Amino acid sequence: MAVRLTILGSGSGGNCAYLETDETRLLIDAGFSGRQIRQRLAQIGRTPETLHGILITHEHCDHIQGLVALCAKTPVPIYTNRLTKEAVEQQLETKFDCRIFSTGSTFEIGDIAVDAFSVPHDAYDPVGFLFRAGNVNIGFLTDLGYATKLVVERVRKANVLVLETNHDVKLLQDDYKRPWSVKQRILSRHGHLSNEAAADVAEQIVTDELRHLYLGHLSKDCNRPELAFRVVSERLERMGARHVQVNSTSQEVPCPTLSMERGATNGMLPIFQ
Repeated sequence: MAVRLTILGSGSGGNCAYLETDETRLLIDAGFSGRQIRQRLAQIGRTPETLHGILITHEHCDHIQGLVALCAKTPVPIYTNRLTKEAVEQQLETKFDCRIFSTGSTFEIGDIAVDAFSVPHDAYDPVGFLFRAGNVNIGFLTDLGYATKLVVERVRKANVLVLETNHDVKLLQDDYKRPWSVKQRILSRHGHLSNEAAADVAEQIVTDELRHLYLGHLSKDCNRPELAFRVVSERLERMGARHVQVNSTSQEVPCPTLSMERGATNGMLPIFQ
């Protein structure tokens, strides 16, 4: 089974990823305009019309702003928990074809099993995901103030992990655009992970099976890709986890597609396309 993951974009202004197997095509969040999502899918030869579902982590704008445009032309089901559904529909003033899951449950979309679990963030019922396709496990951890024991346990099986590295603490503290109340929210246990906090999470999660770590949801004003990369990479280096490839994501352009296939004897073989 081939499993392909493309981070279409990730940052504080928009988040969206594309995951496909031989049978199933999914979006994880839709935080860019419908036009932008369509254009980014086109770069990898895909269209919204072939999607089997869009999964929503929570109702903040940088995760849902493309839903109205996408669903106006494409009757694609939205997978969300009930509180997030209500918040999204109220915020966007639109009813969607929603498939409701319970936070903490496992459900299937085609040949992909999805574990949805609670994360601490200032939203109604935010979740992280672990996607299991064959023997390939892909985790999504963005928008969380800290990693609970449950979060760590749920994503420890990941071969690929998208992990929030939202801000550098000093850059955030020195930022003149944000009032202190906003800074407090970001730094709180229901806010966002700093680079150092993300490195702490990576240290708890890393196993021999984790091969790819994507650093996501970077603040445009309060972080730099090279800072996030250095902090996390140095922590992994000190642990001796040299088998983990660290990649920074961008809000502006998609990452190269990661294609994975489980070999009969050699385990997971990562191939970049």
